[in-house]
Amino acid sequence: MARSRGLRRLLVMLLALALVACGVYAAVFFVQRSETLVSERCIAVVGGGTAELAPDQAVYASLISAVAVQRGLPPRAASIALATAMQESKLRNIAHGDQAGPDSRGLFQQRPSQGWGTEAQVMDPYYAANAFYDALVQIPDYESMEITEAAQTVQRSAFPTAYAQHEQMGRSFASGLSGQTPEAVECTLRSAVAAGDPVAVSAELVQAYGPLDTAVEGQTLVVEASGNQAWSVAQWAVANAKGYEVTQVQVAGRSWDRGQRNGWQESTAADGQVRITVSPAIA
Repeated sequence: MARSRGLRRLLVMLLALALVACGVYAAVFFVQRSETLVSERCIAVVGGGTAELAPDQAVYASLISAVAVQRGLPPRAASIALATAMQESKLRNIAHGDQAGPDSRGLFQQRPSQGWGTEAQVMDPYYAANAFYDALVQIPDYESMEITEAAQTVQRSAFPTAYAQHEQMGRSFASGLSGQTPEAVECTLRSAVAAGDPVAVSAELVQAYGPLDTAVEGQTLVVEASGNQAWSVAQWAVANAKGYEVTQVQVAGRSWDRGQRNGWQESTAADGQVRITVSPAIA
């Protein structure tokens, strides 16, 4: 009889453990499934209009805009460059051309045979963006031109009117990424999958913007910046969050939190600096 009761207790205990294990598995599966259902995207909301890019496109949009900021160019220059790159390459650094230019390469589909540089140079996004701006600033009154006219003057495309379809995207992302419109750019992303490196973030920021006053505090990069520059750097960090495993960006009383997926929210962030926090090591 005692043996029978002991066996029943053992069976009950094993059943309980099995139920716990199933519950844990179901919880993990649910979390993993929920993550896969997240539709990753970046948007720019300016003046009531919304433009959308995939996260990898947003990275190049932030690079092109940062180069304009570094050069002291107006947001209009970035608008023209973004619309051009979207038409030419879908804002991706592609290593092939098309029938109109079989040797075209890179973000702006610049042709080595037309004097844009070597193939390796035009495949360097920073070189390509600077080469585009070098040509753009030679155009008198380019800021007052229609985007399609300015872009065509630089590119000499076989489809000169095609740039116009990307005007809203160019304006919206340029306005946010240049810092002209605070908290315009936000990204919806899945959770970080690896540890981030604040030193790597700092190195990329310096390449994009030129010299910056930065310091590393644990997993957080602190950038001394204010005004438009602060918001440009902050929204650059959001646009690059996927690749650099950024989990939080704080600036001027606002915060973007990757895990919350609710855009920019009020925070205690102080003026005069941008705090970019990356993921710690994932267990």
